[in-house]
Amino acid sequence: MRSIFIKEINSFFSSIVGYVALLVFLVACSLFLWIIPNYSILEYGYASMERFFEIAPWLLLLLVPAVTMRSFADEFRTGTIEWLSTKPVSDLDIILGKYFATLALIAFALLPTIVYVYTIHNLSYTDINIDTGAIIGSYIGLFFLAATFGAVGVFCSSLTANQVVGFLISLLACYVLYTGFEQLSKLPKFAEGIDYYLSMVGMEFHYNSISRGLIDTRDVVYFVSVIALFISLTRFSLSSRTRGTGGIA
Repeated sequence: MRSIFIKEINSFFSSIVGYVALLVFLVACSLFLWIIPNYSILEYGYASMERFFEIAPWLLLLLVPAVTMRSFADEFRTGTIEWLSTKPVSDLDIILGKYFATLALIAFALLPTIVYVYTIHNLSYTDINIDTGAIIGSYIGLFFLAATFGAVGVFCSSLTANQVVGFLISLLACYVLYTGFEQLSKLPKFAEGIDYYLSMVGMEFHYNSISRGLIDTRDVVYFVSVIALFISLTRFSLSSRTRGTGGIA
C-alpha cells in the first residue's frame, strides 16, 4: 500500500494538471474570500471565516474529482492494472493506497488556507477574538466532506478508462450526495415531516452540523460509513474489471 501511495503522489505532481488543479482551487478561494462582491469578507464586515466555509465545499466539489479522475481510469487506459495484478498486493491495498494519496493531496490543498485565519484575526479589532471553536469544527467538517468526495471519486474512476468521463461521473455523484437530498427535502410533497430525514441522507446536513463547532459522533459515523461504502464499491468494481484478466489477489 505504501508503494501505491508514493506512486500516486509522484504521479500527481509529475503532471501539470496536478499543479493547475491546486492553483485554481487556492486562487478561487482567495478571489471569493477577498475580492468578489457579495462573498468578500471585506464587504461582509465581520471577522469570521463563515464565508470561506460556505464557498469551500463547492470548490472542493470541483477539485476532488479532478484529483481522483485518473486514479484507476489511467491504469485501465495504459494497461498498468495488469502489471499491478502480478504484484503481491490486494485490491484493498491498491484502493487504500490511492485513497490515502487523495487525502494527502486534499490536506495539502487546505493547509495554505489557514493563512486566511491569521489574516482575519489581524484585521479584527484587538478586543474581539474570532470564533476558534467554530473554525476548528468547520475545518474538521470540511476535511470529512472532502474525504468522502475522495472515496466517491476513486469509485467513479474505477468505472471507466476515460479520465474525463470519470471526472464528470464523480462531479455529478458528489453534487447529488452533497446537496441533492437537501434540495429534494425542500419540495412541498416532502414537507410533512419526512423532509428532515431526507436531508439527513445528504452530506450538506452533516457538514453544517460539524461546522457549528460541536463534533457529533452521528455526523462522524455518517461520513465514515459513506467512505467505507464507496471503498467497498470500488473493491467490487475493481474485482469485476480485473476478473477477466486474472484478477488481483
